[in-house]
Amino acid sequence: MDKGAMSRGGGLPLHAQVSNYVREKIYAKEWGIDEAIPSEHELMDMLGLSRGTVQRGIRTLVEEGLLVQEQGRGTFVTKPLMARPSSRRLLSFAESMDAQDIAYDTHVIQQRVEPASAVCAQKLEIALGCDHLFLERVRLVRGRPAMFIESHLNLLACPGLEEVDFSKESVFAAVERTSGQSVGESRMVYSACVAGKVRGKWLECDEHAPVLNCDQLVLLEDGRPFEWGSVWLPANRCVISSQFVRA
Repeated sequence: MDKGAMSRGGGLPLHAQVSNYVREKIYAKEWGIDEAIPSEHELMDMLGLSRGTVQRGIRTLVEEGLLVQEQGRGTFVTKPLMARPSSRRLLSFAESMDAQDIAYDTHVIQQRVEPASAVCAQKLEIALGCDHLFLERVRLVRGRPAMFIESHLNLLACPGLEEVDFSKESVFAAVERTSGQSVGESRMVYSACVAGKVRGKWLECDEHAPVLNCDQLVLLEDGRPFEWGSVWLPANRCVISSQFVRA
C-alpha cells in the first residue's frame, strides 16, 4: 500500500487502512521486534495522508499491543515480555518464568470459597455445590500485565488451600504441600480470542485486542483434578515457543 493504493471512497476508513499497512509490515517481518517504525511524518509522506489519520491508525495498533510509543524516541514494534516454552516437562507458568530468570509480581484480585457450579463440579470431579476455591490473579513483568489467571481449585484434594497467600506462593507449590502429592499432568487447549472488557481491564489492553486463551485442567499424580481454569495472555507480550526433534 502506498499513496496510489490508498482507497478513499466507500471502502475501509483511511485510519484503518493505515493500521492494516503497518500491521502487514510487522507480520511480514519487514519491521522487526524492538525496531522503530517510520515516524508519523514519514508515514504521512509515504501514504499521502494527514497527521490525524496516521495518528489514529497507529493508536489502534498501540491499543492492540502490537506497538509501543516511547516519549522522545518514537514508536516501536512490541517485544514480548515473556516466552512460554512448550515441552514435555510440565511446568506452571510461574515455574516457566522462574526457569527463564524473568522477575514478576503476582497480584491477587479475588480469592474466595464458593459452591461449585455444574460444569465446575464435573471438571473437578466433586459434588454439585461442594465448596471449592475460586482464584483470580494478574502476573506483572516489568510493571506490565503479562497474564490474567482464573482458577477453580479442589479443596477436597488440597485441604487448607484457601489459607494460602498466592501473592507469595505458586499454586503448584501450594497444591503439592497441602495435598501431599506431586502434580501429575496438565491438559491444555489454546485458542485465540479478543480480550473483552473485564480481561482487557486487568491486562491493560483494549477490549478488542487479541489475546491467547489457555484452558487447562491439571491433575495430581493419583489422577484427581485439582485445578480447572483459564490463563489469558495478551498478544505480543507473551509468546509460546516450541522445539521439536524429528525422529
